[in-house]
Amino acid sequence: MKHHPHMRAFGLAASLAAASLAVPVTAEARMVKITATLKSYGGDGAYLAVYITDGSGKLHKTVHVAGGKAKYHKHLAGWFRQSGGKIDGTTGASIGSGGTLSVSADIADSMIDAGYQIRVDSAVEKENDVPADGVAPLTGAQAGKPVNGKGYVKTLVFDM
Repeated sequence: MKHHPHMRAFGLAASLAAASLAVPVTAEARMVKITATLKSYGGDGAYLAVYITDGSGKLHKTVHVAGGKAKYHKHLAGWFRQSGGKIDGTTGASIGSGGTLSVSADIADSMIDAGYQIRVDSAVEKENDVPADGVAPLTGAQAGKPVNGKGYVKTLVFDM
């Protein structure tokens, strides 16, 4: 079978286009360590939801939920209202009075200095529920600088 010269050029162009689509596009990301330190208080261990919101406060990703009984997750009100209790991050045990929770997450570079926030909701059985107990803007300038919580969270800090 004889190939027409234009068909060969078309075939080469199609092969190049297909090859360029096969190359994975990787977004730059960095590992971010998030640490919430709790105040000393009387009572049971705290349930915590660590999550990321966009500039309008909309849930972007759940990083971690501390507290093993799913029936109590609804008390992590800010996170639960948006997630419906669906956890797309890690889970672990509740955190005791004065304790510390440290978790890590891959965060896309495009989210840094773009209005995103790291939030922590807290709840303690037979005590208060504190939505947005700790809120830190996800900025390069904020990295390494603790912010004060308003309930059970003493400080929230992240490092990149």
